[in-house]
Amino acid sequence: MGVTASGTSGARFEVPDSVLADTVLERLTTLYPAAADPHRAASMRAYMKDIAPFLGLTTPERRALSRTVLLETDRPDEADCTAIALRCWRLPEREYRYFAVDYLRRHVTRLSSGFLPVARHLVSTVSWWDTVDALAAHVVGGLVAADPRLRTDMDAWIEDDDLWVARTALLHQLRHKEATDTGRLFAYCVRQSGHPDFFIRKAIGWCLREYAKTDPRAVRDFVAAERARLAPLSVREALKNIGP
Repeated sequence: MGVTASGTSGARFEVPDSVLADTVLERLTTLYPAAADPHRAASMRAYMKDIAPFLGLTTPERRALSRTVLLETDRPDEADCTAIALRCWRLPEREYRYFAVDYLRRHVTRLSSGFLPVARHLVSTVSWWDTVDALAAHVVGGLVAADPRLRTDMDAWIEDDDLWVARTALLHQLRHKEATDTGRLFAYCVRQSGHPDFFIRKAIGWCLREYAKTDPRAVRDFVAAERARLAPLSVREALKNIGP
């Protein structure tokens, strides 16, 4: 894939050569700024707790522009996806990261298990729920579904001091439904049940609530058994659609 990094956390990745990425980034950095709305950008930045600057593009506007960016482009390989994601991540405005996340979601079946370190870099760099949650459910989750051996990596991520890496481990099975590894799901929830941060407690409730759509009895029984450990927020979210 042509990606190298020094270490696994906060790594600086070498961007692979990619003609496709050159084309996409040239178009992207022309079309997105041309449609920028500074007034809306200020409101978006404030809403997202000043995590990053914005161009001020609404989601429908951004996705319409993205379709133009990608018009008649080739289907990517893993190196192309890596180059596009890393180059978008190095641009300051948040909408470029949204483009990269959408692109990775669309082409996740083109990625191998070797992409996981890149995904971790994306999760742990200027992290907030807007990028992390989609990466967790659609990219990391897709990689693990395609290669169950990556579950052992998730076992390490759930122990990570970076709350966004741990949140990704909690959320990576959101779309797995009947294929969910329930032992890991419940063990991860117990492991992080005492975490003080809102985003971890919310993620525990969210992943349980989502799995309750597949097996409500299992979730109800788990919450009953572990209620003393779980934060009230986690319990409320877990039982939101199925009751106590």
